[in-house]
Amino acid sequence: MTVDRDKEAVAKGRKKPGARAAASKTPRRSAAKAAEGAAPRKADRQPAPTLAPPHDPVPAPTPTGEFDAMAENMARLVDQGRKVLEAAMGSGAHEEARSEFATNVADAARTLGVVAEHWLAKPEKAARAQADLVAGLTDIWSQTLRRLSGEEAAPVVPSDPSDKRFTAVEWRESPFFDWLRQSYVLASRWADDMVEGTEGLDPQTRAKAAFYTRLISSAVSPSNFVATNPELLRATIQAKGENLVRGMKMLTEDLAAGGGVLKIRQSDDSKFELGVDMANTPGKVIWRNEVMELIQYAPTTREVYARPLLIVPPWINKFYVLDLNAEKSFVRWAVAQGLTVFIVSWVNPDERQASKGFDAYMHEGVLAALDAIGRATGEKKIAAAGYCVGGTLLAATLAYMAVKGDDRIDAATFFAAQVDFSDAGDMQIFFDEKRLAALDESMAKTGYLEGVKMANAFNLLRPNELIWSYVVNNYMKGVEPAAFDLLAWNSDCTRIPRANHSFYLRNCYLENNLSRGEMVIDGVKLDLRRVKIPVYELAAKEDHIAPARSVFTGAKF
Repeated sequence: MTVDRDKEAVAKGRKKPGARAAASKTPRRSAAKAAEGAAPRKADRQPAPTLAPPHDPVPAPTPTGEFDAMAENMARLVDQGRKVLEAAMGSGAHEEARSEFATNVADAARTLGVVAEHWLAKPEKAARAQADLVAGLTDIWSQTLRRLSGEEAAPVVPSDPSDKRFTAVEWRESPFFDWLRQSYVLASRWADDMVEGTEGLDPQTRAKAAFYTRLISSAVSPSNFVATNPELLRATIQAKGENLVRGMKMLTEDLAAGGGVLKIRQSDDSKFELGVDMANTPGKVIWRNEVMELIQYAPTTREVYARPLLIVPPWINKFYVLDLNAEKSFVRWAVAQGLTVFIVSWVNPDERQASKGFDAYMHEGVLAALDAIGRATGEKKIAAAGYCVGGTLLAATLAYMAVKGDDRIDAATFFAAQVDFSDAGDMQIFFDEKRLAALDESMAKTGYLEGVKMANAFNLLRPNELIWSYVVNNYMKGVEPAAFDLLAWNSDCTRIPRANHSFYLRNCYLENNLSRGEMVIDGVKLDLRRVKIPVYELAAKEDHIAPARSVFTGAKF
């Protein structure tokens, strides 16, 4: 396609373009997007139960008629439990999920076993650590007894206002729930300290042990169970158990949406329509092949810069994270500055793209997009921006182009993109030789990695915020989450081709070949130091997928 340079206002005279762009510090969550879009759920909605006043954790006695309602809801709960099992067992995915769970349990047992061996080898030090735990729990129990006898007693473990799990007033004012909270927090911190204080652990084992310890402590929090969470107790008694029925219904729907693997809903996606509420900056597809579509956005200024901008987003998400809505759109902002903007929209692959590797995404993605932009605009120089793993691909492409003498990209911007993975954060714990072999064997059955699996892996990095808060609110309180555009995008998962994912994990996370100058594509050894164009890099402070320290380290190359 070519662009009418008069009608489209392309480059009447050449302005000196600005190479730098700004981006939000919004943390990413995780995960992965599907090109066909997520189907809205039609879940029944009912108002959330009215909670009793904070000072009255136990409602008044229930009349006999309300016991009948409670019994009826318990029967409905049992029936919904049956449907949950059917949704979980209704596809072959549960067998694979069970196998992966067993693999994870075995890895956790091995890792924590190494920590235990180190402590058992030093019995005196282990005894002191156990004595510290017992002393702390004893202090908490003594403080609780004083409160029960009517004394004023300061907590041994003060309440943390930033921990949203324990914001209900009963966690502080009720001696019983305060005892639960303090004992849990003390034990969790003790477990973290045990891992941190283990001598002689290699960095990978220590990181994995800390990760598994966090997962376990998050899972056993008293806030996650009806019997030990005052808010859940109130909601269940006042709603006569109907909240649990609603929650079980949502759990059934979420299992069905994940094909037998739990896909936790984090937003009411039915409130958004692509092209209307989200991804609504005007544009059109000007090129398409087996791995991507190239979108060109319509100009909104009388004149535009001669040099166009190509954006390379990640393929584990959908492109419209950079065009959420009119107020949260980097694309719309860039167009308003007078840039002619193009963006790659990666295909949601199936078995037909199983063999499409990192090299295919470079040739049929970035390089093909440069060809199409040249035909559309007639320009020979292009600015490029890469986001997340799209930035990793862009960096590898620039190194490849440097060897080939291809100078079409003359400035690059990287948004939260890693090229060095020596300090890649918690994501590294998921990848070693055994896990990569197991993952490749799993992907070989379909030719791709399901997007929900990548999304769940991202959620595990922040279990309290991204897993258990939704488990409590959705499946126990029975309250459907509010509409949130970023989380709606986050739930729009996309698959990843087997060849691409295997290459990326091995060459980046496992072997760190790109920054070491050892990555090879099409027989070309890539050296980032040969890239001499101006580069601007941006890292997000709270990013748990591409940590700021890792991005900063990569900027040195």
